[in-house]
Amino acid sequence: QVQLVESGGGLVQPGGSLRLSCAASRSIESMYTMGWYRQAPGKQRELVATYTSGSSIDYADSVKGRFTISRDNAKNTVYLQMNSLKPEDTAVYYCYSRTYSGLRGYDYWGQGTQVTVSS
Repeated sequence: QVQLVESGGGLVQPGGSLRLSCAASRSIESMYTMGWYRQAPGKQRELVATYTSGSSIDYADSVKGRFTISRDNAKNTVYLQMNSLKPEDTAVYYCYSRTYSGLRGYDYWGQGTQVTVSS
């Protein structure tokens, strides 16, 4: 079992910045994938940024150049720095991880943190 706890969401004006944090209940180095998804009202949940196999990073095209994912293995925490925020970035942001036990994969989600970009 992995517990993921997000923090750092809130209300920000367009062009502003926020940093999200996701604290995991165990070592993030053991996780195959860890990162961030988001879900806007009426839309499907979508990938924002993830680490895979510890080093490979994927970003959604819509956030490239504006968002940066990073990690602190000592704190078992992953961060999402979000700059130049746009109203279309408004969503609930979820921390996600996938682990494997043998060939079986397990997906874990945090409770989500609301990000609202509005003037």
